[in-house]
Amino acid sequence: MCEVAISIPNEVLYDTKMSKNDALLFAKRAVALCYYTQNKVSLGYCAQIAGMTKEAFIRYLGENGVSVFQYDDKKEFVEEMNNA
Repeated sequence: MCEVAISIPNEVLYDTKMSKNDALLFAKRAVALCYYTQNKVSLGYCAQIAGMTKEAFIRYLGENGVSVFQYDDKKEFVEEMNNA
């Protein structure tokens, strides 16, 4: 597994009232969210990056306005709904 380090000014942690651990968790979740929405990385890998279960990551996506249902067009969505 790859590790990445970022520097966050102490003032940012102070202003946001975050501990180093809070900032680490926030960064992991932000990276996972971006990977999921922009790079089409799988739900499982993104949950792992975020340090969450798949179910918890799905809830996190919903809280951030991201659907786990991704369809290229309306026709594909309607077909899927008809098959459900």
